[in-house]
Amino acid sequence: MIKGIIIVNNQGKPRLAKFYQSVTSEETQQSIIRRIFNQVASRPDSFCNYLESSTSIPEWGSNIKLIYRHYATLYFVFAVDAQESDLGILDLIQVFVEALDKCFENVCELDLIFHADRVHYVLDEIVMGGMVLETNINLILQAIEDQDKMNKNSKGVGKAQAAGTNTVRQQLGAGAAWA
Repeated sequence: MIKGIIIVNNQGKPRLAKFYQSVTSEETQQSIIRRIFNQVASRPDSFCNYLESSTSIPEWGSNIKLIYRHYATLYFVFAVDAQESDLGILDLIQVFVEALDKCFENVCELDLIFHADRVHYVLDEIVMGGMVLETNINLILQAIEDQDKMNKNSKGVGKAQAAGTNTVRQQLGAGAAWA
């Protein structure tokens, strides 16, 4: 099971943190993020992309693995239990990054900051409740495209309703004062 997904930049600032196993307080969350960053950032890029440690994150129990990829200025880190496949999670990180790249057309750190809601939506299409839902990039992108269409349609309906309300006000002789 996936315990948490964290994206941090090279300076250790979290850009996304999603915990699937309860963490009691914000202070504890910050402590976990800091410890995870310190562990992965201290390793050279030539080392393998996973860490096994029974003491790295005691809040999540023993035998937690940190599986990560370093892309440009960001570390994508998945904290998982011992049953998860290292290569499977590395592939999942790749799928997540590819989905973000397609959604934002060359994703960068600023996209994660200014479009956090959309990043969470992409992640929720892939992982929910600590379980992997989908790994097929085409199905993930289709779901995201469908969500975008629904958002555009709902914005259009809101404008039409507002225009209809204004028309009724004008027909009744009510001015802008009724708004």
